[in-house]
Amino acid sequence: MSRDLNGSAVLVTGGSSGLGAAVVTAVTKAGGRPYVLDRQPPADGVPWVECDLADTRAAEAATRRMVEQAGGLTGLVTAAGMDVPGRLADVPGETWDRIVAINLLGTAAVVRAALPALEAAHGTVVTVASTLGVKAVSDATAYCAAKFGVVGFTRALAAELAGTVGVTLLIPGGMRTAFFDDRDDRYKPGPDAILNDPADTAAAVLFALSQPAGCAVRELVVCAEQETSYP
Repeated sequence: MSRDLNGSAVLVTGGSSGLGAAVVTAVTKAGGRPYVLDRQPPADGVPWVECDLADTRAAEAATRRMVEQAGGLTGLVTAAGMDVPGRLADVPGETWDRIVAINLLGTAAVVRAALPALEAAHGTVVTVASTLGVKAVSDATAYCAAKFGVVGFTRALAAELAGTVGVTLLIPGGMRTAFFDDRDDRYKPGPDAILNDPADTAAAVLFALSQPAGCAVRELVVCAEQETSYP
């Protein structure tokens, strides 16, 4: 029998846009109580704390604040992410570092801070990697490094928390979000690109969060049927 999310608190990083916003909507429709960490405000009425996940100590503090406000935590979804494509020699060092910090180090920081509450509830954490966390492409060294790191981090976390917290690794393909908007045109999906609706990927997240204690969905690859996660 699946877990009833009605009334359950779920913290979503990057919950103001893209996949994170879709997860917030899905959790709300399921009767859950979403909370958000982001640099921008989420949908009206959703509790949130402004947070730059590149500052990992601040991310930990913001997570603890949200957990206290929620009175506990049943689920955590680390949907925040960013990328600035470019060749290694052309991407400024501080930008390269920030990509890794937000996608990987920020993920670990939030999970670390949320663990006591998740363990108390025998809850579930869903980390968000990417198909570029299992296959590599040119002009994405920082993003691939970070998302490959999320894959390794999550697999190790699942082994570490087995029997106490559900751990799911989500590997999504490209989605129709604002993620690509600020890129140079050569790095934007073309007009014929086939991308997933983030709501469909959010439904997979909800499936993972809804598993009963003792049943874990370890990994989910969700992408357009024309895409493959294999190298």
